[in-house]
Amino acid sequence: MQQLQEFPINCPYCGENITVLVDASSGGQQYYEDCQVCCAPIFITLEIDEEGKIMLSARRDDE
Repeated sequence: MQQLQEFPINCPYCGENITVLVDASSGGQQYYEDCQVCCAPIFITLEIDEEGKIMLSARRDDE
């Protein structure tokens, strides 16, 4: 499994499509990444299932 992967997401603040670079080598994780368009802090949740499939969710910090 490739550890560094790009994922497209929609910024939950401005709605723009952006790409985030994900490092799945540490397993599931939660972290903040700033939107490249509006600079708002996006809360990213990374989950990896038993088959190695990566699931990424992005939400507002104030949700």
